[in-house]
Amino acid sequence: MNADIEPEVEVPDELRAQQAALRNGEKPRAKVRELLSWFDAARRGFVVVRRVRAALDAVDLVTWPDFEGEYIDQEVFFMDKASFRPPKPAPPVPATEGAAPVVATAAVVPSHRLGRLKAANRRPVSVSPAERLEAATTLMLTHDFSQLPVMQSDRSVKGIISWKSIGSKLALGRACAIVQDCMEQHHELRDDASLFDAIGIIAEHDCVLVRDRENKVTGLVTGADISEQFHVLAEPFLLLGDIENRIRALILPRFSTDELRAVRLPSDGGRAVEGVSDLTFGEYVRLLENEERWNKLQLRIDRSKFVEQLGRIREIRNDVMHFDPDGIDEGDLGELRSFSNFLDRLEKLTG
Repeated sequence: MNADIEPEVEVPDELRAQQAALRNGEKPRAKVRELLSWFDAARRGFVVVRRVRAALDAVDLVTWPDFEGEYIDQEVFFMDKASFRPPKPAPPVPATEGAAPVVATAAVVPSHRLGRLKAANRRPVSVSPAERLEAATTLMLTHDFSQLPVMQSDRSVKGIISWKSIGSKLALGRACAIVQDCMEQHHELRDDASLFDAIGIIAEHDCVLVRDRENKVTGLVTGADISEQFHVLAEPFLLLGDIENRIRALILPRFSTDELRAVRLPSDGGRAVEGVSDLTFGEYVRLLENEERWNKLQLRIDRSKFVEQLGRIREIRNDVMHFDPDGIDEGDLGELRSFSNFLDRLEKLTG
């Protein structure tokens, strides 16, 4: 451990135990979720990631794979920072007949990686090329799947079969006795590919298979999975937009431009403030925490409680704006929903 660790760096006992285990010749590891729990966190928000990285630096450790880019229930190993060298990825699996090659993508921000999605880490149900078609369709009906990968092993993928591929072949009068007769080309991405690259491929081909650094197929991501993920991401943004619009509606008719400019942060004095839409969320708090200005709203509710909650929403907002596929804590999401509903009721009662 470094002798000159800054005292404000928080290093949990569990992390020090990993350092001790490594020095004893062990290979310490933990799931990402467990690592976060040592910091009393359940997700990888901007502030949490910064705290974890500071603690790892303080004890001269790194994780491999990097904890920020992996699925939350993936295990990572703790390694000595000074001697660590990332292992080379496995060579791509050669393309075979009926199989599209893995799509190569540039390095992406860890929080945008496809491999952080749950579906990318759920090994898909598959069938072999020689399987009877009835067996494949029974699996699809049983699990309510629209498609199944055609695989001979966790590394060897021959194609994909779907209701669309079956219907297309039958409509053309082609025999479909076994799976191979009805399969079509599949498409793949590495787990470290961009989530946004996956969207375009899925939109065109309905799904994408995901391979890890050992070339094993770890999951199948569909349009439904992407829709679910973006619902998780979009709801906080929509709620924050609603809250901010309602706060602006409260402020707009009550304050002059000069009064709005007066709450502009001193460090941001060069920024133009011509109306309420030019204020930051923190400046809403500064505006309303003053009792004289608060009284202009003519609201018969407790000022300190309102401002306290508004400050809490500001904290959540700062975290939400650092796009994170883990989503936000259920507690934080509940606070956004509750405050949005409160402002809606307030508007109806005072309107």
